[in-house]
Amino acid sequence: MRSSLPAFFRPRPPRETLPPYRHPSSTSSQSGKTDAAEREFKIAAHIQQLQAQNQQLQAQVSGLQREARFVEAGDLLFPEGGYQLSPAGKSELSNNIVPKLTGLQNAKIVVYGYTDNLPVGAPLRRAGINDNLTLSSRRAGDVVTYLVSQGVNPNIISAKGFGDTHPDAPNDTPANRAKNRRIEITVQGPGAPGA
Repeated sequence: MRSSLPAFFRPRPPRETLPPYRHPSSTSSQSGKTDAAEREFKIAAHIQQLQAQNQQLQAQVSGLQREARFVEAGDLLFPEGGYQLSPAGKSELSNNIVPKLTGLQNAKIVVYGYTDNLPVGAPLRRAGINDNLTLSSRRAGDVVTYLVSQGVNPNIISAKGFGDTHPDAPNDTPANRAKNRRIEITVQGPGAPGA
């Protein structure tokens, strides 16, 4: 007997029995826990690695920021109205500065020259030094030349003059003007002495 029911209502013949369907998250719950633990371990290891790198970089930055500064009175180093080192100035640099700077490789040395605010005199103008900026630059340059002649690495040293633009004291008394006539030697970097 034929069924008068449409085909979609007719019973099907029995099939092989299939296992019940399980969602992938439920079947791998155990392996999912293992995967999550492995990910957490890897993340923690990566964080530790980044922290170690950060500490190394901070140490490098700290080393690069090290600085030593030596200040020498201009009146001790140079004759009045002069820009070439006096014998006493050479002796001062040889005894107190050269030993600290020779042998440095991993550093940057800058010799800064400063003056008071009094105008340069006629003898200096005749020598081509028309202002305090030029005078301070010549003095700093003469110190650099001397230090190099005494064994300081010429590749790491330079000179810069500021004239009367960075006073340590007001230029209102002879004593204060003397404080402003100075040479500052800075050593920056991981090789800086005393750092």
